[in-house]
Amino acid sequence: MNEEGKARIQSLRQRIGAVDDEILQLLNDRAGIVQEVGRVKSEIKMAYYSPGREEEIFQRLETENPGPFPRWAVRSVFSGDHLGLPFLGGGVDSGLLRSPGHLHTRGLYSAFREFCSDGSGKHDPEVFESVERGKADYGVVPIENSTEGPVSQTLDMFVKSEVRICGEIFTKISHDLLSGSGKADEIRKIYSHPQALAQCREWLRKNLPHVQLEEAGSTAMAAQKAAEKSGYGRHCRVAGRRVYGLRTVASQIEDNPNNYTRFFVLGRQNAEKTGRDKTSILMSISHAPGSLSRVLQVFNEKGINLTRIESRPTKGKPWEYLFFIDFEGHAADPPIAESLARLKRDVLLIKLLGSYPQASPEK
Repeated sequence: MNEEGKARIQSLRQRIGAVDDEILQLLNDRAGIVQEVGRVKSEIKMAYYSPGREEEIFQRLETENPGPFPRWAVRSVFSGDHLGLPFLGGGVDSGLLRSPGHLHTRGLYSAFREFCSDGSGKHDPEVFESVERGKADYGVVPIENSTEGPVSQTLDMFVKSEVRICGEIFTKISHDLLSGSGKADEIRKIYSHPQALAQCREWLRKNLPHVQLEEAGSTAMAAQKAAEKSGYGRHCRVAGRRVYGLRTVASQIEDNPNNYTRFFVLGRQNAEKTGRDKTSILMSISHAPGSLSRVLQVFNEKGINLTRIESRPTKGKPWEYLFFIDFEGHAADPPIAESLARLKRDVLLIKLLGSYPQASPEK
């Protein structure tokens, strides 16, 4: 490179440095405003997390973005700082979000990604209970995986819980195999959450066919055991090794590289309409010919697009089923409100689980 080229590069780097300094200052200015919003919300007893407001910000910024910064990257930049919601003190280790005694400038999505990446989390029933009893304002639970399908335990919890779905998150999941030594030939047992084991079944069969697999209630429990006992391995995402001092045996061991998990954000309040919403319900229908067909016809007549339907056995009633249905739109939209009112007359049970802004899988 000639001297003129070097000088031009140096000049451009100086301009980038000046822009970075300005961005940093603007982020801190914004963080101060976010803190003030949080204090005002606390005074007036208003919910901290507003998925409707979040979607409004995203849509406005994407529309106004002139480029060359890519439109698809706007959400990833702005999803992490504008909510000002902290996870539980002492680290992101529970999947629960509480009202802050003091405010941080960490958004729900960025904190949630850290929660996912360190592989930790409470059992789903604990998350439901903490939100329902007011111990936490929000909770995050998995609802379905692109490889393994629905998370049955989460579906079952909605039957008896009164929490509301107020948001959804899609995140790409990649698993690492970790151990205390980082040596595959020393692993005698692999300990992990059943979903993680299922998502890596073929890799484990081919590479560690003689190693015993044991299920754990959460990957945090698996990491702790792997750290405490020699000969144990566990699955997690990369940040987990920082927490427990584990070493990587193998990376990206999931069977399907396009492995996504959909999570629900749980709260006690309904989400506001955004114009791009989704609604989830559960219902029980009579065990008679044509029952399900008649229910589906109600949605068809109103032009409501169903995005998911799952059946689960009704506890204590053999061969009877509950149906979990997701569809586009908000419960307050007239066509949906009319359809739900009609279904209440025609089915044995219907329960509105929540309406919330639609999310898209992150790339």
